[in-house]
Amino acid sequence: MASTSYSNSFNILARVVLEHIENELKKRWPYRDVWFRRQNNIWDNQSNFIYNIQDFDELIERIKSQLQHNQFNKKEFFYYSLNRWYNYWSARAVEQLFIDQPNVNAVLNEKDRLKDFSIQGISFDLKTTKFPKGFQKDFADAQKYPEMLIKWLYKNQSKGRRFHLENRLFLVVFAANGEHYKLKAEISWLRALIENYVSTFEPEKLISVTTATNKTALSDIIWATR
Repeated sequence: MASTSYSNSFNILARVVLEHIENELKKRWPYRDVWFRRQNNIWDNQSNFIYNIQDFDELIERIKSQLQHNQFNKKEFFYYSLNRWYNYWSARAVEQLFIDQPNVNAVLNEKDRLKDFSIQGISFDLKTTKFPKGFQKDFADAQKYPEMLIKWLYKNQSKGRRFHLENRLFLVVFAANGEHYKLKAEISWLRALIENYVSTFEPEKLISVTTATNKTALSDIIWATR
């Protein structure tokens, strides 16, 4: 009985934390969805404070403070930090949604950059991404032929520290109004999509991709569309 009570308390606590992150992420919405530059290790090192800040107002103050200690373009660094923070905490929240599901286990080493969790014993790195402008096909074609988009995403991924060719699970967000990035903050809505994916997960339906190094990786796409 005590263990059931503890479990319920833990679930309530986890839900409150996710609700807080969702509320904070949505405070980023009034700002433009722009990067100005490709992600790189130099700018990453100057904005790594984003990992320790959940509250949006605190983030803004920290960005202002950091700008006093580097020579980067102020507007570019502001959006660079804002976007990294938004993507990181959205990814953390989505990862938690997966780990809360049956048959999903978190990776023991939190610093493992090649995988976030395993589903039925198969390890994946999770990548939440907007439907890419550079993809040659439209969204309908991508849904019909997901292997084409998966190969494109592997080939065109960032060349920074998170670059790798291991198993990857892509959560692709697409909004009919073009504001795809906002869906990354819709944590409560994404929960149902993730629950459905995990409950119907079939390893044999994963897409096998041969990478540029002739390595075979397993992948799949979860479509998050509105």
